[in-house]
Amino acid sequence: MSSAHASPSPLQPRLPISRRELFSWSAYGLGATALVSLLGRNLLSAEQPRRGIPGEAQDPPPHLPAKARRVIHICLCGAFSHLDTFDYKPELAKRHGQPLGGEEKPEVFFGQVGLLRQNDFAFRQRGESGLWVSDLFPHIGEVADELTIIRSMVAESASHTPATMHENSGFRLNGFPTLGSWLSYGLGNETDELPAFVVLPDPRGLPAGGTNNWTNGFLPAQHQGVMFNTGGGMQTGEPQQVIRDLAPARPIAADVEEASRQLHARLNALHLAEAGENSELAARMKAYELAAKMQLAVPRVTDLSGETAGTLALYGIDAELTAPFGRNCLLARRLIEQGVRFVQVYSGGAFGSPRINWDGHEDVKANHTQEAALIDKPVAGLLRDLRQRGLLDDTLVLFTTEFGRTPFTQSAADTVGTGRDHNQYGFSVWLAGAGLKPGIAYGATDDIGWKAVEKPVAWHDFHATVLHLLGVDHERLTFYHNGIERRLTNVHGEVVRGILS
Repeated sequence: MSSAHASPSPLQPRLPISRRELFSWSAYGLGATALVSLLGRNLLSAEQPRRGIPGEAQDPPPHLPAKARRVIHICLCGAFSHLDTFDYKPELAKRHGQPLGGEEKPEVFFGQVGLLRQNDFAFRQRGESGLWVSDLFPHIGEVADELTIIRSMVAESASHTPATMHENSGFRLNGFPTLGSWLSYGLGNETDELPAFVVLPDPRGLPAGGTNNWTNGFLPAQHQGVMFNTGGGMQTGEPQQVIRDLAPARPIAADVEEASRQLHARLNALHLAEAGENSELAARMKAYELAAKMQLAVPRVTDLSGETAGTLALYGIDAELTAPFGRNCLLARRLIEQGVRFVQVYSGGAFGSPRINWDGHEDVKANHTQEAALIDKPVAGLLRDLRQRGLLDDTLVLFTTEFGRTPFTQSAADTVGTGRDHNQYGFSVWLAGAGLKPGIAYGATDDIGWKAVEKPVAWHDFHATVLHLLGVDHERLTFYHNGIERRLTNVHGEVVRGILS
């Protein structure tokens, strides 16, 4: 018998499959593709650093020196009141109970212009910077020296859904890629085991507009945000519930699995031959390859059991009230540690009764007290944790809302009501982390906080600034679609250089 057909030595156990069988099997199917990729990465890891997944932009970034590598975006749905949080207006207190005055009739969502109302929460100067932050956010106030507050934001709509889409995508209409999708397309990912763009919704429900808030629009399908089931899986600690259909619903026989892989591979090859490598099918195949790797990565990254008791307490996970949002914030930190480029964390769900968001039409004090209690400690804990781990030096944290609230109440003209209507003309957001001047306030609204009067900042400017911090020229990150070189900032946008370090 030739050596090629010799029986294996008792000291050299036979592998379950031969090398030839391994390469034959690896030509088929999602699981095989993922395995070969994982094996290849492990073999190369000792020789060179992991490269993750590169971006696809035709003019690839970095276009300029990058200060930040990744982003955590905390998105407050329903429009929190800047007048009761980050924009202190003593004049409003002096004029409490007076009419707005002037000849201009305000355009408001519900058409009611009541009397002026002072802030419902006391303001204090915080930290060494002396930034004014209200008692609604006592924990965030303790980390005020990390904040870069923009007090002169303006929006183009006072309707929640289009305004939230504008906040996320730069356009008020559905169908345009969101910020996270543009970053995935332009910068790629630092890992090939997890998506570049992950979304952590409020455990109580999705925001108005649902999954349109993290759409890839006309960009290739793999750049869509991947939503984690924070209402179920994160609360139970079962990774199979964090990502729907992460694992098979029932066992599948090996021969059936192998046959299905071979059929899928042949069908994919036929379709790719007709559609080309740039087709949506190619993007979907990449997505399924990623999904196979996520079967290993998601259970690891969502398992919080290895975190210390001190870390869990820092995020408020040791308390029932703050635990749901605290888990999301801690998971956001763990995701960026694993190489995820953009994590979006939502505070607030869709609209209805009782309210589960920041839309304080009826009673701002009651509504905001309820919502702030859920997120104040977790958000402050996130900033502290990022700082002590050295991650805040190259991570950008965004804290935004779609618009603000009016200084006058939503009530009869002779009444000081308890609620405030929508205000697109002036409101506040903040940023923290890489490349920013910390502990400052930029821009200003008028004396009663109705309109931005000093250094107004539109969403296009905000997006241009975020891209700039990530080393991206917002005018060069484009995608040709329907005869137009589209970009996140449309034909607008100026970098807000006054907040840059």
